[in-house]
Amino acid sequence: MDQTCMDWTPTISELSGPRYQRIVEAMEADIAAGRLVRGQQLPTQRALAKALGIDLTTVTRAYTEARRRGIMEARVGQGSFVSETSARRTVDLPHPVAIDLSMNVPPHPLEAQLDERIIAGLEVLRAQSGLTAFLNYQPPGGSAHEREVAARWMRARVPHAQADRLVIYPGAQTILFNLLAHLARPGDIVLTEALTFPGIKAAAAQLGVKLIGVAMDDGGILPDALAKACRSYKPKAVYLIPTLHNPTTATLSSERRSAIAKIIRDAETVLIEDDAYGLLDRSVSPVANLIPERTYLATTLSKCIAPALRVAYLLAPDGGAQLQMRNHLQATVQMPAPLMVALVTHWLESGIADRIITAIRDEAVGRQQLAQRALKGFQFQAKPAAHHLWLRLPEGLGRRDVTAQLLRDGLAVVASDSFVADGNPPNAARLSLGAARNRAELTQALRILIGALQRPADARQIV
Repeated sequence: MDQTCMDWTPTISELSGPRYQRIVEAMEADIAAGRLVRGQQLPTQRALAKALGIDLTTVTRAYTEARRRGIMEARVGQGSFVSETSARRTVDLPHPVAIDLSMNVPPHPLEAQLDERIIAGLEVLRAQSGLTAFLNYQPPGGSAHEREVAARWMRARVPHAQADRLVIYPGAQTILFNLLAHLARPGDIVLTEALTFPGIKAAAAQLGVKLIGVAMDDGGILPDALAKACRSYKPKAVYLIPTLHNPTTATLSSERRSAIAKIIRDAETVLIEDDAYGLLDRSVSPVANLIPERTYLATTLSKCIAPALRVAYLLAPDGGAQLQMRNHLQATVQMPAPLMVALVTHWLESGIADRIITAIRDEAVGRQQLAQRALKGFQFQAKPAAHHLWLRLPEGLGRRDVTAQLLRDGLAVVASDSFVADGNPPNAARLSLGAARNRAELTQALRILIGALQRPADARQIV
């Protein structure tokens, strides 16, 4: 909800540099200190110029710079407001997409202070060792110190995490590709949920590994179906997303986690646990805690901080497996980007990463609440801290027709076809709430969606 802050007057006398920059720096400082919060209205340019005793052009230049940095937004006919998010408008969306809810990415609320924390973190690294120290080859899988910091951070959820079992990767997709290459050969079978992450499908297709989908319900994969599939197919591995499943948001209960752990142990296979969303819901414990000797646990920062960091962690079952995975990493992409790993390591060690994740989780909760109010009366599956929801389309509306109509209306979502391991897709679609730049854009997207779902049949275009 917008709040009024028309009497905000920055203190710029103690700052150095051009006046317009001092105004922007004071705005950033007041946002960081909580004196300005998201959605607060700022003084008009003329009012601020009068309050500071400076010319209007200086304030105009300051507001332009603040908008460029993403800390302020102008609303036509309303005025200037503190931004809800640090995300800028995407300029390369394919025509005719105006709002893209197809990519499952985290929101970047202003409270996460990502711009400021990136700059401050890089300054810490520069002061400690100089940035050029990170422009050379580094040990595949991270240095001993980087792995120790990551293992210590992971132990809050995975008590057995140790540095000598951990490998740092450039993103979870690289982990999945390397794991399939390590565990299976062309023609081998890996079991997944009936609906699964498109990234594992792409990796399996490249490697010639066959994925078999296992039946699931609103609570996730069905243990009895998994046990039967293990007996029938003797899989090389089982790939699961037990927490905030993509695309359905299903989260396995503790009872199902125990049952699945026993099935995997009895089948003498291994689990690839994709924990991409686990840091958004810490109320559940990874399956890896039940069968650490049979689990490759992949934890990424892509869904809880930002995908372009390209930093993810693989916890292997033992030291031997860790060494093999480091060799796989070296043979494929050599190493993750050292500068990004160093920045993330600083954030983990200082507690900044957890503060960013908390801000992003809180924003995810707010967006889910907004979506649930808007979609009241429709059937969908969601969880409070998920970045997405799974929409079951009304009877009589085909998923392909709906997604095509939405695209004509300027909104991109993903139909269920992208997630099916094998078999027939359900009549559903995934909406990635985190992809909207802010809640106002998400509200607009939901209006477009509801309009398409409620459109009379004779008003729909034939495609």
